[in-house]
Formats: sequence, structure tokens, C-alpha cells
Amino acid sequence: MHPVLFSIPTPWGAIPIYSYGVMLGSSLLFAWYFIMYMGKKIEGYNRELLASCFTWTAVGAIIGARLLYIFTNIDSYDSIGSWFDLRSGGLVAYGGFLGGFVSALTFWRIKKIPLLPFADLAVPTLASGLMLTRVGCYLYGCDYGRPLRDTAPEWLKSAGTFPKWDTEAFPAFACDQTINGSPAYQHHLQEYPDLMIDRLSSLSVHPTQIYESVFGFLLFVFAVWLLTHRKFRGQVLVTVAGLYGLWRFLIEYLRDDPERGFAFGFSTSQLISLAIIPICIIAYVHLRKQAAENGDIELPPWALEGAAESATAPAPKDDRPAKYRPKKIKKK
Repeated sequence: MHPVLFSIPTPWGAIPIYSYGVMLGSSLLFAWYFIMYMGKKIEGYNRELLASCFTWTAVGAIIGARLLYIFTNIDSYDSIGSWFDLRSGGLVAYGGFLGGFVSALTFWRIKKIPLLPFADLAVPTLASGLMLTRVGCYLYGCDYGRPLRDTAPEWLKSAGTFPKWDTEAFPAFACDQTINGSPAYQHHLQEYPDLMIDRLSSLSVHPTQIYESVFGFLLFVFAVWLLTHRKFRGQVLVTVAGLYGLWRFLIEYLRDDPERGFAFGFSTSQLISLAIIPICIIAYVHLRKQAAENGDIELPPWALEGAAESATAPAPKDDRPAKYRPKKIKKK
């Protein structure tokens, strides 16, 4: 596990290149190419429009992820200037999701174009981002889980053990004096001092970063499949968001890092999940019914109760340029 992949020598000293930063950059690069390709193929967006929206969304996601981390760990900062120090990490996935959503919504509102077609395109990249950035978390040793039982298999114990770093074993760390041990090791040193005597690594814990990375991969595959088989616009957004909310609520019971923030007996992410899951369910029902009323899909009669008047109402005229109009999804 290497939080610093390598360092770049300069006249002013070595500049560390962090594993998490590399994985975060990789996730953004992958998202760029995915959205550029799928946006043109599925919705017919031009590249300039997609590029502008992607920039807004990516910046908003990073700001949101950082702000939520600061909010849940406000006591850890002694000045506003320290808010901008990202060298030691400090991003929350949910903050990135919410920040990116608000930024994208603002962009499309300014352009007077519906958000949902783009949102369906972007959601799979949230899953791929989870897959890649959690690898960075694993290399750094943060976002770790609770200690494993003694009966856990050895391979799992080995995967969930994080080292006490030192500059002799890892010369690249010498360029960053803030690194004095993996977060898991430092936490266990404080919480379980009697168990950490003469230990050069943390206790064996659930490698929740790997769990989340695997889930991110599976969620990405499912999201891409759903994108190519969706029945209505917004289906990918609310489905994937709901599934991630459920997953995040459950995986938090295995997490043990203290930076997550807690209230009312739940972590910050669990409270957000409790709000997002019912919203996604309600939105799914509403969007599906709306699509049926517009003739995009067929629903049973009981699901269309009260929709007769709205279905016969004249549709508003679409004055947008043809290239910005969403393509109608054909029934199969």
C-alpha cells in the first residue's frame, strides 16, 4: 500500500504524487470519455455542450465532496486556509454526488434543456468513480472497516492490514512530513494501545475499500445495461442512486474510520441515505407514470388512474434547436 506513488524532484523540493489523486484523476478521465461517447451516441448531444457540462459537474462534485468532509470534521481545521489543503485527502462520495447534481442542474437550467437525459448518461460514471477512487482509499489506508474476528480467513486478514509507514521502508514518504502512519494504524494506536504494542501494522480489519470498489464495478455494469434498456428518462438516475443509497447505508455498519460524522446514532452518509432512498422510490413511480402518459411506455390501467385528462392535454411547443431536443425512446 503506497499513499505516495512517487515524487517529482524540483529546485524547491520533492513534490509527492499521491495514489488517491492519481485514482481520482483516472476516474475523471474515464468519465470524460464515457460521457463524450455515450452522449453523442444515445442522446445526440454535441461535444461542446457535453464538455461544458462535464466541467461544471466535475468541479461541483469536487467542491461538494470537500465541503461535506469539512462539515463532518470541522473541529479538525484550525483555519479557513486549511480547508483547501487536499494533500491528506478529505472527500466524501455523497458530497460529490450532491455537488455534481446541483452543478449539472444549474447548467442545464441556464441552457433551458432538460436535465434527465444527461443525468442518465452521467450516473454510470459515478459508479466507475466509486470503483476507482476506493482503490486510492485502499492504497492510502483510509475508509477502512471494523476489526475482523479471529476466525476470519487469512487472506482477508492480510488484505485488511495497513502498515506503519516510515521513510526507511518507503523513501518516497520523505517528501511529505505529514505522513506518519496509515490512518488505520494511527487510529488503532489510539483506540487499542494495549493491542498495538510493538506492532508495525494495524489490526486486521474489513477492507471496506475493496468491498466498495467491487460494488462500484458491478453497479457500473448494471448502470450501462440499464442505460441501453431504459424505459423512460430518469430511470437510470433514480435506480442507481437508490441502489447506492441502500448499499451505503449497509456498508457504513462495517466502516470504522472516525471522520464520517455522526448524529442520532447514524453516520452522516446513513442519514443522507435515509433521505435519498424514499425520494428515489417516489421519483421512479412519478417518472414511470409520466412516461406512460406521454406514450413512451405501457403501464397497467390501475397505474394510470387519474391520468386521462393530463394525457389528452396538448403538449407544449418545443422551441429548442433540434440538436438539443431529446430523442423519443421507441417502444420495443
